[in-house]
Amino acid sequence: MTVIRPFKAIRPENKYVKEVAALPYDVFTEEEARALAKDHPMSFICIDRPETQFEPGIDPYDPKVYAAAAALLNREISEGIFLQETAPCFYLYELTMNQKSQTGIVGCASARDYVNNVIKKHEQTRRAKEADRCRHIDVCNAQTGPVFLAYPHSRPIDAIVSEQKQKEPIYDFTADDGVRHRVWIISDRGLMEEIEKAFSKIPSVYIADGHHRAASGVSVCHDRDNDDLMAVFFPDDQLTIYPYYRVVKDLNGMTPEVFLQAVHRHFEISTLPYGYEPKEKGDIHCFVGGQWYLFKCLDAQKTNDPVQNLDISLLHEKIIAPILNITDVRSDERIDFIGGIRGVKAIEQQCAGGFAAGFVTCPVDISELFAVADAGLLMPPKSTWFEPKLRSGIFIHVY
Repeated sequence: MTVIRPFKAIRPENKYVKEVAALPYDVFTEEEARALAKDHPMSFICIDRPETQFEPGIDPYDPKVYAAAAALLNREISEGIFLQETAPCFYLYELTMNQKSQTGIVGCASARDYVNNVIKKHEQTRRAKEADRCRHIDVCNAQTGPVFLAYPHSRPIDAIVSEQKQKEPIYDFTADDGVRHRVWIISDRGLMEEIEKAFSKIPSVYIADGHHRAASGVSVCHDRDNDDLMAVFFPDDQLTIYPYYRVVKDLNGMTPEVFLQAVHRHFEISTLPYGYEPKEKGDIHCFVGGQWYLFKCLDAQKTNDPVQNLDISLLHEKIIAPILNITDVRSDERIDFIGGIRGVKAIEQQCAGGFAAGFVTCPVDISELFAVADAGLLMPPKSTWFEPKLRSGIFIHVY
């Protein structure tokens, strides 16, 4: 059974919400985060990425950086930019992008559900990022961004959400990227109990996005003997997954020609006129030496292992590990990741800036994600990119 609880959120005053709401901390490069913080000093990126409050070159893991995040959050609360609910509530959070909407319920999941695998994981975390968010949550005494959870869609929950969305939202704004955000508050005790009861009939929920937030939030909960993990619960039939690109800094001492010869042992290789995302499962697109290539695997086999059947696993097991000698993508600094929303041109730009090659696979399907998690297995890090992204700063959970 899945636990969901209302909570007393700290959230922006209506007149400030558009300026405060920011994309998640980990979708920005340092340069992008600094530019946003400079142009929008009320943006939550200033708290989520507090190194933006210092001169370039500061160690983002310096204790004074985390202290700056806490000080800024507390100052903005005292200045009235944020308010706190007087009683626990649920919220509905709708995001609309390209005329498609998804609506989730914002509340607190159970840290024990995470430990007991009621909240299922599908992706490994990177150690440095997990440690960073632990320190950020601990010093701020607050979870500043929700975990993005998916659940098998439920008619009773759909009915509650549909009815409540007929009311006036407390927030309704369109961000600069064109994504519309609407929020409704649910404070009726009887209705909140209905929501809790409906979720209690759902055996499992799944982390869609925010594995680092979840792992770090649960770690802090454990240290503080707390069980509340702020999350947004979305039905699976409303979600969109994009691919997650890989770029590598070198070819393990090979020239592009020698690298392609190594790839040719397992793949049929043909050139592509320009970059685009693969349309068939099993295809890998690669940009190397200034040219796009299509790799079609010659010896791929379907297995009973849902992880092995993923295209991203094919890429790692046939190319990334054996040819490029990158065996631990959680910590190897020779590999980096680009969210699919940026488009394949981002790979070309990275390669123009010094990276040696980039790779694109078909996106993971939500059914594949559920199958991996249900089997108790994990995908490689950065295997899924969900859009639209939840904004940070709209909901804050204090301990």
